[in-house]
Amino acid sequence: MSVAGNHRTSDTLAIPSNPRVGFQAAVYIIMLCILFGANAVAIKVTFEGFGVFSAAVIRFSIAATAIALWAFLSGRSFRLVDGQWKHLLVYSILFTVQLSLFYVGLSRTYASRGTLLINMLPFLILILAHFFIPGDRITRRKLIGLIFGFSSVVCVFFGKEALSGDIRSGDGLVLLATFVWAGNAVYLKRVISTFNPFHIVLYSMLFSLPFFVMEAYWFDDAVLKTFSLRALSGLFYQTFVTASFGFIAWNSLLKAYGAVTLHSFVFIMPLVGVVLSGWLLHEPLSPNLWLALIFIIAGILVVHFRPSEGLPVFPLRRHM
Repeated sequence: MSVAGNHRTSDTLAIPSNPRVGFQAAVYIIMLCILFGANAVAIKVTFEGFGVFSAAVIRFSIAATAIALWAFLSGRSFRLVDGQWKHLLVYSILFTVQLSLFYVGLSRTYASRGTLLINMLPFLILILAHFFIPGDRITRRKLIGLIFGFSSVVCVFFGKEALSGDIRSGDGLVLLATFVWAGNAVYLKRVISTFNPFHIVLYSMLFSLPFFVMEAYWFDDAVLKTFSLRALSGLFYQTFVTASFGFIAWNSLLKAYGAVTLHSFVFIMPLVGVVLSGWLLHEPLSPNLWLALIFIIAGILVVHFRPSEGLPVFPLRRHM
């Protein structure tokens, strides 16, 4: 029986929350963040050989096929129950807008700057989840940890000589994509308890594909600009590491843990993105990178490794 079959369809959904993260789960989340941290660099490498939206069409076509084949062979049900479609439609629309903005924005700015701008995500989720997700409350420790994490982003941004502070045309688009992404992450957490995570990944990809095809037709000068193993490797990484395995793994963790707790780890992503940008895209690395690493580790330790949960900083109601 599918996960969805165990719940009544209703606008008011039970939202399980497990903010405590054990050692094994923490290692798993960190490894997943490292994989996602490399994704912006893989996207930029792919753009060297493929059109922006053409790459998205190829990526999601292959990923959706792989996920569907895996689900079929493992005996998973593709069926959605009444009431799930409207939630999936909202998520898929936001998913398509978010990725469209991000792809165009990233094609017009540095990969390292893109990873830093997208790292506004946990701060935005922290605020939204406090008001819209039961159990994902702002505690003192979470707040301090996220301040540490955000400080690491500021430290890396102002420490890189290559990022001179000039506003590039893609910066605003990436930032706008981050706002959409934050809203979508919070919305997903509210409805994910009634879904099998692979349903969300598969159907949102299938929904977005026709729009990416139209965008490729309107905006891409060519599907294949130049063939290279480097660009092909970037496309392979996006398709199988992040779009297939990564999305399912992330949504599974989101279902088990709160949005704020899970997204506290994503400060690892900009560090990985900046390091790989220097290695693969030849951007100079700043000494402040190591200070940023200290902030990141401190933030994760403050937020997660504690025997008991903290009290909300801004409680919505007082308990007598």
